[in-house]
Amino acid sequence: MIAIILVNWKNYDDTHDCLQSLDLLDHTPTKIIVVDNESQEKKAAHLLKMFPNIILLPQVINLGFTGANNIGIQHALDLDVPYIMLLNNDTVVTSDFIRPLLTTLDASDDIGAVQPKILFFDAPHKIWNAGGLIQPFITYTKTIGFRKINSSQYDGIKEVDWITGCCILLKSEVVRAVGLLDDRFFAYYEDVDWSLRIRNKGYRLLCCADAPIYHKVSASSIHETKTADGYLSPFVHFLNIRNHVFLVRLHSKGINAMLSHLYLLLKITGYVVYFSLRRRNKKLKMSLKGFIEGYKTPL
Repeated sequence: MIAIILVNWKNYDDTHDCLQSLDLLDHTPTKIIVVDNESQEKKAAHLLKMFPNIILLPQVINLGFTGANNIGIQHALDLDVPYIMLLNNDTVVTSDFIRPLLTTLDASDDIGAVQPKILFFDAPHKIWNAGGLIQPFITYTKTIGFRKINSSQYDGIKEVDWITGCCILLKSEVVRAVGLLDDRFFAYYEDVDWSLRIRNKGYRLLCCADAPIYHKVSASSIHETKTADGYLSPFVHFLNIRNHVFLVRLHSKGINAMLSHLYLLLKITGYVVYFSLRRRNKKLKMSLKGFIEGYKTPL
């Protein structure tokens, strides 16, 4: 039995499409948990009417990716299911995508988590994520294959440094050993932090490309129309910068920490110069706020 956890935040259409694709899964037994951030009663009721077998957990406020997923994860642990999957609500899956992930995860006791290859929904010939790498000297995270043409070089099963929270399958025993997502992150970099904590417990992380899924990408963070500060929400810049600082503070040691903090200083300087020249005042303000809060927040 696998508990599949989706987080919805005012995006019932994409959640509907994701659930519809999950309805077509092969015979793998699943419990689907939808945590509905800042729940809208009528739309939530309609979703439950369309998919009566889901477990719907409405929340009064937006708890972010971390807070909402933690509610779903804890609910799954209370149900004592052996496997837990986090799956973005703006994904569409194929009917057989779980089986190779399960086979990969169960191949060895030292495998902590696995993800599929993830393709762009609107450009399915291009890769969105085929696993993650980390440059430890500056704590720089990189997505394997991002925007590259999908080809055989991204096939097979490969060990990676971190796994995206867009789709991650874990054994419940690993979650109990490592703990929940760090709720201080709210959103962004929380999956890297979780991955590193899993690896610190001695587990390996894998990407299995045998059954890809499709991602609509950033449905909750990009404005439909261009504003004075562009399409991407200034709050996203705040989270990205603050959480990158969190990641360095939590996981970098020695010379790597020194170089990482220098890199962060150069990074925020670049943001300040760019947003000042482009007159993106809100993004400038939120970027600086994220940098400062990244260091001021007790960890």
